Amino acid sequence: MSTQTLEDLSAIIQQDQIVTGADKLYDASADRYKKFAKVKNVLDVPAPIAIVYPKTSSEISSLLAYCNDNKINVIPRSGKTATEGGLENWKEKTIVIDGSKMNDIIKLDTYNMQATVQSGVKLQDLEDELRKSGYTTGHSPQSKPVAQMGGLVSTRSIGQFSTLYGAIEDMVVGLECVFPDGEISRIKNVPRRSGGPDIRHIAIGNEGALCYITEVTVKIFKFYPENNSFHGYLVEDMDSGLKMLREVMVNGFHPSVARLYSPEDARQHFRHFYKEQCVLIFMVEGPEGIVKATNEAIDEAVNAFQSHVIEQVDSSLIENWFNNLNWDQSRIDKEVKDMAENNTHDGFTTEVSADWENISIIYKNVMQRIKAEFDRVDDLTMLGGHSSHSYLNGTNMYFVYNYTINCAPEDELLTYHHPIHEIIIEETLKCGGSMCHHHGIGKYRSEWTKAEHGSAYYMLDKLKQAFDPNGIMNHGTIFPQEKEIKKYIRD
Repeated sequence: MSTQTLEDLSAIIQQDQIVTGADKLYDASADRYKKFAKVKNVLDVPAPIAIVYPKTSSEISSLLAYCNDNKINVIPRSGKTATEGGLENWKEKTIVIDGSKMNDIIKLDTYNMQATVQSGVKLQDLEDELRKSGYTTGHSPQSKPVAQMGGLVSTRSIGQFSTLYGAIEDMVVGLECVFPDGEISRIKNVPRRSGGPDIRHIAIGNEGALCYITEVTVKIFKFYPENNSFHGYLVEDMDSGLKMLREVMVNGFHPSVARLYSPEDARQHFRHFYKEQCVLIFMVEGPEGIVKATNEAIDEAVNAFQSHVIEQVDSSLIENWFNNLNWDQSRIDKEVKDMAENNTHDGFTTEVSADWENISIIYKNVMQRIKAEFDRVDDLTMLGGHSSHSYLNGTNMYFVYNYTINCAPEDELLTYHHPIHEIIIEETLKCGGSMCHHHGIGKYRSEWTKAEHGSAYYMLDKLKQAFDPNGIMNHGTIFPQEKEIKKYIRD
């Protein structure tokens, strides 16, 4: 079957656009979610038949139509920075369609304040081009140096400046995407319209489970680096820090960065000054008048809870930390190398969101349950969290946990991550929060998709039935597959 498939693919695209090397296929079998098992060469999932690199939307159309006719699973890939198993393969008959060759910046339209790019354009490359003219995307996830635009849109990405600029769904103006039957759909670029449901959101956040995003147009903003200002505080507990964040947001101000770290998580970032306290930080940017007003609002919000502030931090320390926050490919490679050599997992995360009333409850309940119920708690080298994206009506909580791996590599996720992950999700759903703030569902949160959406799952399920009736798009992502969940997750 694979031989025939490869022959058929060669009739659609050029031979040099098809990769079948064993090492490449092994790497394509799973994303960063299973990086420890991958580096130890014990992945338990099938390898795809091939990785293909189309150069046009029409080639993607032909590829998808072929796979749809022949019931071949497709994993759309663009950037390889997924963290929730969205790129993991659960089917024997699978091809990976990688969009990285579709990397043209089509138009930088500074008059209409938007940029149009193909899906394989790296965010850093787009940002670098915009900065030359004094503009920015406003989007800055830690994966910025390597993430690609199609992947960012398809996973509903968020960036470090979201409190000011919004998340990727707030930035997308229009897009082009291709459905499994080969249909190419283009959503035009307009500032807003009332033309029925907002169909952009069929593609935005679909994680490759409904369609393949080939082109996106995003808003751009004027860039004011000369007006950046930084604030840092040591505060006595998470409750107090969250109240300070809330005060700034409900008063109508939007710092570009607003973060609160628990003492445990702060130790990883601010060891030289955190003094075993929570760390609250703000960054402000934009036109001078807005920056001035926002700085004053932050001072007022903090002063309103002055009895809970231990001390103010030198702003240069916050600036230096932020300038070294992003990770590039070399940093990713070093992390994997350290893991392989030392059997440690640093930085596994589960990020959730809730309203202001419930976020503190979720944080406390999660921390208590993990410490009381997790049977490998002695292997944990860190358990903490931070809030990093705030809104008028609530915020997120980014739980972080590190551990020493004292089990077989293939059992690492089942032994450590999954029990912690499950506690966090259960406590969040109990309080009416969302189990996934910005990393998406992938395959490793799909068993809770129905619980996440409740009665609204009807709408999501109908989209899958309508656009992908043969189920060829990223099997297992978002939409739960009980057989594979039991085999590859629950074991």
